[in-house]
Order: sequence, then structure tokens, then C-alpha cells
Amino acid sequence: MYSIEEKERRLRQQLILGAFVLGGIFLLGTLWYRVVEGWSWLNSAYMTIITLSTVGFGEIFPLKEESRLFTIVLILMGVITIGYIVNRFTEAIIEGYFQQRIRLRQEKQVIESLEQHYIVCGFGRMGRQVATEFQSEKIPFAIVDTDPQQIEAAKQIGYVGFQGDATLDETLLGVKISKAVCLVAALGSDAENLYTILSAKTLNPEIRAIARASSEEAVQKLQRAGADAVISPYITGGRRLAAAALRPLVMDFVDGILSGTDRSFYMEEFMLDPNICTCVGQTLREARLRSQSGALVLAIRRADGNLVAGPTGETRLMSKDLLICMGTAEQLRSLNRILSPLPTKKQRSPRVPKQK
Repeated sequence: MYSIEEKERRLRQQLILGAFVLGGIFLLGTLWYRVVEGWSWLNSAYMTIITLSTVGFGEIFPLKEESRLFTIVLILMGVITIGYIVNRFTEAIIEGYFQQRIRLRQEKQVIESLEQHYIVCGFGRMGRQVATEFQSEKIPFAIVDTDPQQIEAAKQIGYVGFQGDATLDETLLGVKISKAVCLVAALGSDAENLYTILSAKTLNPEIRAIARASSEEAVQKLQRAGADAVISPYITGGRRLAAAALRPLVMDFVDGILSGTDRSFYMEEFMLDPNICTCVGQTLREARLRSQSGALVLAIRRADGNLVAGPTGETRLMSKDLLICMGTAEQLRSLNRILSPLPTKKQRSPRVPKQK
């Protein structure tokens, strides 16, 4: 099965071949009438054209017997060659080649315009779930997979798909990794995820890299490779199953906050930018975030990596702090307006649904 690029190359080669053959036949006919019949170059070329096109204008001058036989052969060669060229165009139209080229060009334009986006490597069961979550929260993202059928399935849903090997630098550059904010490596093997993380961190050291792992040993290797977070479906799934059995109401509440679409409360993170946030340097009591917005600050991740869980009113807000907050959709939007009164390109609004 040919890809679009291979079809384009094959069609171009066939059309060039047909054009060369048709040009050779035209040159042969012109030379014949010029040499054998002794006509002028213009009359020879004219006779060749009306013969190849089969318009039926008749002979310009009476032809010799051998020239009549040649003209019969010339007509047959012309009909076959022109028919071949027309057949190539007809095949391209029937197969929807031109429509595919237009769609491919549009998809390339979309990829070229990607900025501050997420990259999902692998469109298997886990990759599909990640894409579903990103789509529900209206996050710009692109799918990368080596399987053309998986990419076609992603495009049918409406996702941006890019066929290629995510372990290769060329592929990651193709999905604008230099402008991406996060990469999710959800490929089938730990080795592929490891190479993907290494490539991603080399091309964009600032990108946040999330990886899937199937064993504890793979978790450690991916972390050493530079992954910011490593998720093992088996380890995480086992822990959640145990928590759901021991603390079902807690798990139901947490699941509703993290992924529920019809719940009242949500969780969001906010980065304190000293250039736009007036709260930097103040304590939580002085900033009055809770009283102004109603949202609750659950924890603070410092720039050095330390986590302040359950901050008090005396906890001081510092530059590049990451606030982990909980509240309703309107409360989180109010908090975002307080923390970033002058939105910048990199500052994003909280990903919460609009109130109905």
C-alpha cells in the first residue's frame, strides 16, 4: 500500500515518462516529414500535431506510400501515449489523490502552526486515553506513531497526526518539539520510551517529559534519562485498586476532582511569575487568595523542588512557586485573574469547563 508521498512520486515519474515519450514521438514525426517529404519545419510540425491529436484535418500535401504507413504508426503511437497520460490522471482523480494532497497540505500547515502544545508518542490504548483527556480539556496536541493505520484513525477522530518514529530526532523536530511544553511517551516498549525521552530532552531541555513504564527497573532508568514523571500502569493501577477497596469515598472524591466533567470541584496548578504577579513576596494571609477567589491552596511546589503541603497563612509566596489549588470553575478563574492580571503568551487559563 503506497503512502501519499509514494503515490506522488510514482505519478510524477509516470507523467514525466509519458511526456518524454510523447515529445520523442513528436520529434520523430517532424523529422520524418522534414527529411522524407522535404517539407518545411513548420509544415512538418503542424502535420505531426494534427496526426497525433487525430483531429482529421487531412494531409497538408500528398504523402508518399512509405509516409502513409509511417503516419498510421504515428497515429497508433500517439493514441497509446496520450491514452496512457490520461489514464494516469484519471486514476489519480478516482483514488482521490488530489484531495489527499490538499488534506496533507492543510495538516502540514496545522503542524507548522503548533506552539505551546503537547506531544503524545504512541496511539495505543494508553495514548488514546491521554488524547481523549487532552481533547476534553481543549489542549493543543499532536499524535506521533509509526503505524499509518493508527495515524489515520487519529485523524478520523479529528486529532493532529504525524507518522514517524518518535525515537528519531527528525520525527520530533517534525512536530515542533522546540515549541512544545510537554511530551508523553506512551509507546509499546520501555526501550522506545527511553530513547524518546533522551531525544526529547536533547532537543528541548525545558520540555516536561512524561513516560510510561512496565517495571520498576524501567521507572528508574527513565528517571535517570530525564523523565520528569514516570507512570507504571501496573504499579499505579494496583495502588488505586487497593485504595478504592480501602477508602472508596476518598477515591471517588479524588477521581471526580481530577477527571470528572460533571463535578463541582476541580484542581489546577498556577505558576507565580514575578513579572506579572503582585503576590510574590507576600504571605498567603497578606495575599488574601482564599478570601478574594474562594479557591483553596492545597500545596506549594517550590522552585527548588521542595513541596509545602497544607500551607498556612504565614507561608510566604516566592518567585516560580507552583500553587496546587482546588475550587469551583468560577473560583479557579477568579484566582487566575488575581495571579496573572496581565496575561502573557506562556500564561494559560485554568483548564476548567464553563459554567452552564
